[in-house]
Amino acid sequence: MPFEIVRNDITQMRVDAIVNTANPRPVIGSGVDSGIHRAAGPALLTAREKIGRIGVGEAAITPGFGLNAKFVIHTVGPVWRGGLLGERKLLRGCYEASLALAAENGCASIAFPLISTGNYGFPKDEALQIALDAIRGFLNDHEMLVSLVVFDRESFQLSRERYREVASFINENYIQEQAARQFSLRGNRDAVEEFCAPMECAEAAPPRESVPLPYGKPKPSLADLLAQTDAGFSETLLKLIDKTGKKDSEIYTKANLSRQHFSKIRNNPHYQPTKPTAIALALALELDLEQTRDLIGRAGYALTGSSKFDVIIMYFIREKNYNLFDINAALFEFDQSLLGG
Repeated sequence: MPFEIVRNDITQMRVDAIVNTANPRPVIGSGVDSGIHRAAGPALLTAREKIGRIGVGEAAITPGFGLNAKFVIHTVGPVWRGGLLGERKLLRGCYEASLALAAENGCASIAFPLISTGNYGFPKDEALQIALDAIRGFLNDHEMLVSLVVFDRESFQLSRERYREVASFINENYIQEQAARQFSLRGNRDAVEEFCAPMECAEAAPPRESVPLPYGKPKPSLADLLAQTDAGFSETLLKLIDKTGKKDSEIYTKANLSRQHFSKIRNNPHYQPTKPTAIALALALELDLEQTRDLIGRAGYALTGSSKFDVIIMYFIREKNYNLFDINAALFEFDQSLLGG
C-alpha cells in the first residue's frame, strides 16, 4: 500500500526515513522531537548541530543512528498565527521538501507525524488535509510507501463538516439497518412462538419430494455449470480499464496499490482480491454504486447497510468523491480497515 495511516509511536516505525518536527535551531524541542532524539541517541544532536539553522518549511537529513530508520529528516513546521502569514503553504512545503529528500536518498518508505499540530497549534483538520494533498501529489509521480503516524485519537481529526456528514449517513443507514435486523429477528421468533407449535409447524411443512429429471436429459456436471459462470473479477476489471482508455498506472495509483501488486492482478486471471482492494479499484474507476456492487460481487463481496465500513464507502460513492486519501481518512476516523493493498 503506497499510503497508510497508522496509530503508533513514530520512533518504533521500521522505515527508511522518519520525519522529525524539528526546532529551527539545533536544539532538542518537546513532543516528537524529544522522542526521536531520545530513541536515536546523542549522536543525532551532534549531526543536527552540523546542519545549523533550518528555515520554516524546509528540511535536512541526517543518519538515523539508534532508530530503526536509516535516516531522520528534520523539518520545521510553521506556528499557526491565524492562517494569514502563509502557514498553509509553509506546512505543505514541509511535506514536499521531506519527500524530495527521501527520494534523493533512495528511500523506499517514510513515516510522517502530523506536522505542526502539537505546540505549534495548527488546526488538526486543516493540517491533515494539507498532509493528504501533499502526499497524494508526490505519489502520483513516485513509488514510495508513505505512512502518516498518529499517536492517539486526539492527534487526528477530520473536518467537522465531513465528520458530521459521514456520521449522519452512518446513523441513517447502518444504525437503522441494525435496528431493523434486530426487530425482524425478534418479530420472526415471536411469531413462531405465538402461532406455530412445534408439531403443527412440522406438519405444516412436509418434506419436499424430489422431482426426477426428464428422461434423456442428463444432469449438468460441475464443469458445465462452471462454464456458464460470468467473467471473474480480474477479467472484468481489465475490460473496464480498457474501456476508460486510461493507463494501468493511473488506476493502480488512484487505488492506492503498488505496481507490483497490480501486476499480480493483470497476470493472474484467477486473482482473488481482498474486499478493500476490490473496492479501491472500483473507486479508482469511479464506478457508481450499482457498478461497484457488480465488480466486487465477481470477487464474492457485497456492500450492505449492516457494515459500517460498507456504509462509509456508499457515502463517498453517493457524493461522487473517489479520492482514496479522503476516504481512508474517514475510515481511519471511524476505526475501519483502510483501502488499498
